[in-house]
Amino acid sequence: MNGTQLTFNSFTLSFPYILSLSLTLSLKNPFIKFSLKLLQFQFHHLKSPLPFKSVLLSIKIAMAFPINKGESSSSFTHQCRYDVFVSFGGKDTRNNFTNILRGILNHHGINIFLDDEHLRSKKILDKLFEAIESSRISIIILSENYAFSTWCLKELVKILECEKKGQVVLPIFYMVDPSEVRNQKGKFGEALTEHETKFKDKMEVQKWRMALHEASNIGGWHCTKDRPQYTVIKEVFEEIISRVKLNYTKIFDVKYPVGIDSRVEDINCLLDIDSNDVRMVVIHGLPGIGKTTIAKAIYDLIAYRFEGSSFLENVRENSRTNDGKCRLREALYFEILGGGTLKELGAIKRINMRMEMPQHKRILIILDDVDKLIQVTDLLGECYCFASGSRIIITTRDEKVLSTLQEDYHLTYCNYRLEELDEHESRELFCQHAFKENKPKKGYSEVVDLFLSYAEGLPLALKIIGSDLYPRDDIRFWRSALDKYKRILNPNILEVLKISYDGLDRTQQDIFLVIASFLKGLRKDVVEHILESCYSYGSYCDIEILKDKSLIFVDKDGKLLMHDTTNG
Repeated sequence: MNGTQLTFNSFTLSFPYILSLSLTLSLKNPFIKFSLKLLQFQFHHLKSPLPFKSVLLSIKIAMAFPINKGESSSSFTHQCRYDVFVSFGGKDTRNNFTNILRGILNHHGINIFLDDEHLRSKKILDKLFEAIESSRISIIILSENYAFSTWCLKELVKILECEKKGQVVLPIFYMVDPSEVRNQKGKFGEALTEHETKFKDKMEVQKWRMALHEASNIGGWHCTKDRPQYTVIKEVFEEIISRVKLNYTKIFDVKYPVGIDSRVEDINCLLDIDSNDVRMVVIHGLPGIGKTTIAKAIYDLIAYRFEGSSFLENVRENSRTNDGKCRLREALYFEILGGGTLKELGAIKRINMRMEMPQHKRILIILDDVDKLIQVTDLLGECYCFASGSRIIITTRDEKVLSTLQEDYHLTYCNYRLEELDEHESRELFCQHAFKENKPKKGYSEVVDLFLSYAEGLPLALKIIGSDLYPRDDIRFWRSALDKYKRILNPNILEVLKISYDGLDRTQQDIFLVIASFLKGLRKDVVEHILESCYSYGSYCDIEILKDKSLIFVDKDGKLLMHDTTNG
């Protein structure tokens, strides 16, 4: 569990802390619009009735199983306010099974509706029916005393009506055999007999009998004492993963995702999504290194876990004009704050207002390709107040431009330098584009190594050059192309690199060209001395800016170098 250990036999946490965790996981009710398609849960009866013991288990479960966001493909989902409605008998499961279930679902951002048996009335029943109708999924926890509750039976009838309209219904047979429910044996038989004695309306009771029989024939899960609860929970979350991402629109679309997983895993560790602090991760690196690609992969992986999320691409480019700034703010307004009227959007345009982030919603914001601090403050506002657990990810070529954010935003700040692909990754990515397979064709290994040496692990160069060479089956053509790349840079690569160059002032551009042409490979202190003789002021600050923008770097021997593609 990555260093997080919870002991259930002894309680070392203080009661107030445990209680606060219980309230956080059990009472929080976020409104994230995605569906849960299947749920399965199983565990042994807990001897202690204290709900916070169940919450501790739910914390362990929630931390162990990240899932991907999605929505049911059913037409029924278009009118849904809730992801899940749970029908259960409070006496049997409220302080253990249902409490854990609620804690897990809430912790993972799923909008769940549970009724309160202490507040039941005719008016409340109407609200319950409305909640059932506006839920994507209904879970029926059929436990020993479920049928003794007429409320539960009425809910069951309504749920089965909604199933005929397309709602997903998932029964869980909690410590009872499905045959007992189907044939109304044991406690179920006793309950129905008791209802027939009390109620004059025999047709109502007959409806309940038919509903129980129908529910018992729906595919579900049989919870017993014989299987380890952790194993069953793992199966549940794996099933959820496969079900909930049906309609979720992915923004990560890479044909050959070489080297993505390990880097996403590194950044995910920095994000530490289960912690309650507000955290910012700045991803920086060379132009063409794949910052946007990695950010999109992370967004698809974790966006479902937040109550609001937004991925804003090309922030630098869109921030050049007032219209572009307005479009960025509008995107945030709809995606983070949950939409708005044309009048409200007009107000944003007219007064160029800065929004304040919602302090009650756990949100994820990714700002892609930022090169000035004001671009961040324009979008995130100046109050810098975010709800606990919120995450901000920023991609930039210049890590130093955002160095003041840590103090200004009062958050945990992490830097992640995106490194070049290693030799194995570079070869695989290049060959996927050049040969449409993972390794070089026979007779091409040597020339492939030359291209890998030229590209130096830069994904953009590997993709573009590999695609340029496909499907050329001529070794002379390949060697000639390599000579040309060394003299004349591919225009697609040049366009990406030029963005960083254009962001320099005139002196910095001159220094960059001088280094590229004459001083590459010399020690940094020697380069500084030479440049000082050419300019009337010290060149240290300009060299540092070139480093910050990933246009040059200093190796372990103190030599000032630049990427071969940059020096093309």
